[in-house]
Amino acid sequence: MASTEDSSYEGFTAEERAAMKEHAQEQKKAARRSSRAEKAAEAVRDVLAKIAEMQDPDRIMAERVHAVITANAPALAPRLWYGMPAYALDGKVVCFFQSAAKFKARYATLGFNDPAKLDDGPMWPTAFALTEVTAEVEARIAALVKQAVN
Repeated sequence: MASTEDSSYEGFTAEERAAMKEHAQEQKKAARRSSRAEKAAEAVRDVLAKIAEMQDPDRIMAERVHAVITANAPALAPRLWYGMPAYALDGKVVCFFQSAAKFKARYATLGFNDPAKLDDGPMWPTAFALTEVTAEVEARIAALVKQAVN
């Protein structure tokens, strides 16, 4: 075990701190909305605006992921989550798209949280690296989100 003198832990990265600040802003904004319909409509606009801000190829992938999720799992409500497009069921985030640029990664991520019903024995994947959204990838995403909500 390393001593505290050897530790290189410096706390959260700048990207992680920015994501937490975005999450706090999202929560404040959501609390100010009045009706459920207004909240849902504005949440969709927020997600689409966040996707539009992304640089290629993240934007292109996020657009396709959004289209596949909303077409194949209409019960999932789009919303922002830590500054990322996410999709919730009964207020709980089931899945999300994380751009590669968000955390300076070499690939984007499609992730699933605990409410996703992807259980397959004692071990199953909860995140997938994305470098391109092909027809095959779209079909796999469609199958995953359908399973996640059923």
